[in-house]
Amino acid sequence: MFEKILIANRGEIALRIQRACRELGIKTVVVHSEADADAKYVKLADESVCIGPPPSSLSYLNIPAIISAAEVTDAQAIHPGYGFLSESADFSERVEKCGFVYIGPRAETIRLMGDKVSAKNAMKKAGVPCVPGVDGALSDNPAEIIKTARAIGYPVIIKASGGGGGRGMRVVHTEAALLNAVTMTRSEAQAAFNNPMVYMEKFLENPRHIEFQILADQHGNAVYLGERDCSMQRRHQKIIEEAPAPLLNLRLRNKIGERCAEACRKIGYRGAGTFEFLYENEEFFFIEMNTRVQVEHGITELITGVDIVQQQIRIAAGEKLPFRQRDIQFRGHAIECRINAEHPYKFTPSPGRITSWHAPGGPGIRVDSHAYNNYLVPSHYDSMIGKIMAYGDTREQAMARMRTALSEMWVEGIDTNIELHRELLQDAAFMSGGTSIHYLEERIAERTKGK
Repeated sequence: MFEKILIANRGEIALRIQRACRELGIKTVVVHSEADADAKYVKLADESVCIGPPPSSLSYLNIPAIISAAEVTDAQAIHPGYGFLSESADFSERVEKCGFVYIGPRAETIRLMGDKVSAKNAMKKAGVPCVPGVDGALSDNPAEIIKTARAIGYPVIIKASGGGGGRGMRVVHTEAALLNAVTMTRSEAQAAFNNPMVYMEKFLENPRHIEFQILADQHGNAVYLGERDCSMQRRHQKIIEEAPAPLLNLRLRNKIGERCAEACRKIGYRGAGTFEFLYENEEFFFIEMNTRVQVEHGITELITGVDIVQQQIRIAAGEKLPFRQRDIQFRGHAIECRINAEHPYKFTPSPGRITSWHAPGGPGIRVDSHAYNNYLVPSHYDSMIGKIMAYGDTREQAMARMRTALSEMWVEGIDTNIELHRELLQDAAFMSGGTSIHYLEERIAERTKGK
């Protein structure tokens, strides 16, 4: 096992990794920007290194600075968390070449799954169902593009091959809009991902977003830890997640989960990862794989009892998974609400100083957050300041506990989306389960129209 790990991230995930390391008796080094110098996890770390000014391009995305921090502190491994460099094959490669262990997949695996076209082809070979569409990048020939769209059937969606996080995609409902949409998506893809390659898929009208959590070691072992429903989202950004997915056939869950685990064995995957699917009419369609820990990993931990972050560390240290698929037991239900520093309905960011912070507690409640009274929320990073998770024996109990937790949660000095969560936990469609990925945006549009 490692003696010292460098955490190359910030916010609640930096604190989460730090806690996992403490339980394992591992010392931690936290790198931080000037904006995060007073963060809780920086103060709690065994060592901390300032790696640059507030902009992430000069700090959390600065690979030489992170590597140098690992060198001067004698860290043995680097954990990338999520976001920032967590899915950068170049970062993984540099870490390993400089003599450190990267806590995550190998660079070649990140490259394979980071490119949506190659990922889709790899999944097809592994027997994972994919959204109907072209197997490779779109042709530059306008006539071929039109022919492809007609074969798939409208509406279609144009996606950047190197995209992610909800960026680099455009829905096309008519042939008249097709070529312009392809041109615009290519331009955006080049600007955002330095890769103009795009592909085309069938656009599913009313799907749910369901993802499968997997763990795989270096010895050919892989398991799935069930699924999460992440359909409550806006502009492809998740707001509420739950595990297991409501109204999902158990036989179908096991079938897809097994295929995901088998795919990991076939591509030689190492570490934690998530297979993301669109689910419609009792069918699953693979859309992408996230080669890192997810924001919402905590609700899977609650229903399985598996510490995913600790398993990431153990796998990177060369250990075998301590359990087989038959050992994984799913118990109860868990829901997560992401708490963002933003207006609850306009979604405008609200950085600033938190003048009052009261986190909820009680049976079945877990709060992962780096915020506290008098904490200054920087304007330079993602607006998420924490997550509330509620666990219950049933979905109904988990929702009841979440309602109680949200009523107790109190934040002053900045805007948060807590009010939106309180509304959604009383929403009849959400309480019934099975809302589509479009539900929240449609609900917000109706609310805005009413005003």
